[in-house]
Amino acid sequence: MTLSHKALGVHLLTATGAVFAMLAMLAAVDGNWSLMFLWLVVAFFVDGIDGPLARRYDVKTNSPIYDGVLLDLIIDYLTYVFVPAYALFKHPEMLPGWTGWVAIMVITFTSALYFADTRMKTKDYSFSGFPGCWNMLVLVVFAIRPDYWVILGLVVVLSIAMFLPIKFVHPTRTARWRLVTLPMALAWTGFAGWAAWVDFHPESWAHYGLVITSIYLIAAGAMQQVVYGKDG
Repeated sequence: MTLSHKALGVHLLTATGAVFAMLAMLAAVDGNWSLMFLWLVVAFFVDGIDGPLARRYDVKTNSPIYDGVLLDLIIDYLTYVFVPAYALFKHPEMLPGWTGWVAIMVITFTSALYFADTRMKTKDYSFSGFPGCWNMLVLVVFAIRPDYWVILGLVVVLSIAMFLPIKFVHPTRTARWRLVTLPMALAWTGFAGWAAWVDFHPESWAHYGLVITSIYLIAAGAMQQVVYGKDG
């Protein structure tokens, strides 16, 4: 297999995320939340490995006919934003009445702007502002079921945080603390799959793992700024 074929294969792998997004959406329409999240976890895993593969096989040089960055952003919007926002709105116990409408409009609008922002990556390949990982937030709230005012508050705060100069680490590209961040991201993926597999059973230990790993992943970039300075 030539290098160009391998690079093309990376694009094809990335594109499978669109299929997983559709499968997740169909499950959400049926109200099968556990299956929806299982598909989103699969998509999340694919998104985690296609980037390193794209850099390894230099897809920009060896398969330039497809724009891997654009393809990745399109699929990320579906799996990180669109499907999770729909689930948050559709589930009868998450955001009742007007709160659901506010959440889906805020999430989809701000995320569309963020995904098109040319300043979304910092010099150390972290994200500048909350990177629109609503799939992670929604899965956690499905697991721990906080009050709807808490959910709405998180949606508003994180939507604002998209446009603030706060760093959020990239699990594979941010070099600082990668030895901790990457295992945390892998653990989060495992806990997410576990929680969905047991249909978010309230006594599952997966919920504790989700909370711990989520707190680290959402706070690590800001902690680095505190320790090393705002540009650290």
